[in-house]
Amino acid sequence: MNLQSQIAQLYKTEYRKIISVLCKLFGLAHIEIAEDIANDTFLLATENWHLKGIPDNAAAWLYTVAKNKTRDYIRRHKLFSEKIKPEIQYGQSASDETVIDLSPQNMTDSQLQMIFALCNPLISPEGQIGLALKILCGFSTSEIAEAFLTSQENIQKRLFRAKEKLRTAAIKIEIPEAAAIGKRLETVLTTLYLLFNEGYHTRSKQTHIRKELCLEAMRLCYLLIENKNTNKPAVNALMALMCFHASRLNARMNELGEAILYEAQNRALWDEDLIARGNYFLIRSAQGNEISKYHLEASIAYWHSTKIEPTDKWEKILQLYNQLLQIEYSPVTALNRTFALSKVSGKEKAITEALKLDLKGSHFYHTLLGHLYTGIDHRKAVGHFELALHLAASASDQAIIQQHIERLKNSIHH
Repeated sequence: MNLQSQIAQLYKTEYRKIISVLCKLFGLAHIEIAEDIANDTFLLATENWHLKGIPDNAAAWLYTVAKNKTRDYIRRHKLFSEKIKPEIQYGQSASDETVIDLSPQNMTDSQLQMIFALCNPLISPEGQIGLALKILCGFSTSEIAEAFLTSQENIQKRLFRAKEKLRTAAIKIEIPEAAAIGKRLETVLTTLYLLFNEGYHTRSKQTHIRKELCLEAMRLCYLLIENKNTNKPAVNALMALMCFHASRLNARMNELGEAILYEAQNRALWDEDLIARGNYFLIRSAQGNEISKYHLEASIAYWHSTKIEPTDKWEKILQLYNQLLQIEYSPVTALNRTFALSKVSGKEKAITEALKLDLKGSHFYHTLLGHLYTGIDHRKAVGHFELALHLAASASDQAIIQQHIERLKNSIHH
């Protein structure tokens, strides 16, 4: 790994720790100060390590520089506030004796508190994910724009609005009190769920999967599990869900980066360790009386991840989808249920149910109908696959849909 790659890797792992501690020190109203100090730390690392080489303990080097830069800023600010503009105040007393605690425990605690601060329901869902990616995951503006299929300018505006909300609403960096943690935790889990899904079903034109988004969502979820106040059944259920899905990531694409459908995947490539971890978290999620959508989705993912399939597998999955729709209806869930229905009751019944959904703007909808009509009416199947091809964003999805079209057209002509 070259120096630039090593620095990029350290940025992904250490930036979030440093900035979480600094945000807690200065307060979210001054988030740009924390960002500037953290970014300057990595800039100095790049300049220094190009000349002298990367130190043995690179993380400790970064922490020392971040502390020194923070102390320098506080000294300058103290002079400024005392002699020029005394009304400026920060979240904590800005003295030379200010403790800049970059201990492992404080960095972990600060990151967890930042999750709750950034995933505040006062901020739009897009803003929450954008801030989480920027601050907690170390993503650049261009990387976030790529993940959301939009321009860097739009992402900058989105982040600006979210930061303004942090200021005007005086949102604090803290874990909510026990009585309020349930409702706030729901927002946090939604953000992590959307972040994972963005990686698992990315809208990027270049790739079918953004594995790094999936891993970041799992890492943030694990922080919740490690804290006794947030280690709730729904958190464990979401972790189980992500483990089961992540276990199949390596089997979902071939060497050319093309998508491989579930039934055509090489099961030898499924990650047994992640499946076992999924089982562990699913069992832990069963404590208590709560059944969340994450419990049901994790149970569905469990049946998709088991290599030894019982004869009633699809009946179990269909029942779980029925329960899931009762808890929280969504068109995507209804669409996925239709595929399970085709396995249990046949394609004709599934087609009838799918057509009722009328999700004409979704390439998943037309892809599913293409599959359902295959073997029944190949011309209709081709028609839906062609609509799916027009709507699909990623080159990988387009390639696999094109294969279906060509195969069906050959069967019609013969």
